[in-house]
Amino acid sequence: MTQDHTLNSPEQSQLGKVATYKAEYDASLLFPIPRSAKREEIGVSGTLPFFGVDIWNGYELSWLNQRGKPQVAIARFHVPADSPNIIESKSFKLYLNSFNQTKVADTDTLIQTLQRDLSAAAGAHVSVSLTLPEQFSQLQMQELSGTLLDRLDIEVDSYHPAPELLRANHDEAIVEETLVSHLLKSNCLVTGQPDWGSVQIHYVGPQIDQESLLRYLIGFRNHNEFHEQCVERIFVDILRQCQPQKLAVYARYTRRGGLDINPWRSNFSTAQAPGNARNARQ
Repeated sequence: MTQDHTLNSPEQSQLGKVATYKAEYDASLLFPIPRSAKREEIGVSGTLPFFGVDIWNGYELSWLNQRGKPQVAIARFHVPADSPNIIESKSFKLYLNSFNQTKVADTDTLIQTLQRDLSAAAGAHVSVSLTLPEQFSQLQMQELSGTLLDRLDIEVDSYHPAPELLRANHDEAIVEETLVSHLLKSNCLVTGQPDWGSVQIHYVGPQIDQESLLRYLIGFRNHNEFHEQCVERIFVDILRQCQPQKLAVYARYTRRGGLDINPWRSNFSTAQAPGNARNARQ
């Protein structure tokens, strides 16, 4: 790619613009956006306070075999959180669609091509795996585990992130718990289209007040930011306001254009990267 990735901004992407769908392979469609600017907004620079991965699932991947017969698969992409760039999702969709009328020798060649192009765009190694039709029956749905915050009967009057709402009880014993909400909604940074998600928060530390946490999460409802950026904002706000010793935040967003994005951030080394079972809304 000839673009200078450091100059790319969401406004320069294909978001909100009429796009021509290319049906033949074109790696130049990928549009990287540096993570650094949005991280600076939340006071993150230099050494990251977390590690993690963005798990992408592509449900509309198709290509042609050497005899011109269409092939289909579900693709999984792991983009490391310490990569310098995210890949704008519409450009990702356009790129995947560029394989529709492209002959590919075999699935290994396809995987190698995807890994090469996506790694170049992200600025770090992106792993790729395919689930072929004969394996579709092995895929399962599974909801995020944890105590459901949505059971709480609360009054809400603010729909923008307010970290000052978050609080924890520092006078009692340390706890370890996992909390879940399906009420996460944010909006695309450029188009304002709604992004729907479920979020799981696992922590060890002073017990977080659940009502305040739920109000905080609902506060993203009118907030414009990409999926990855929302999860990092949630992580940093909880870390600063509640001061847990260990923290992991995982969100599973519903798909758009055949793609879903599921960011995970953690600050403790024994945390295992989450599984990739899709939930009912995905």
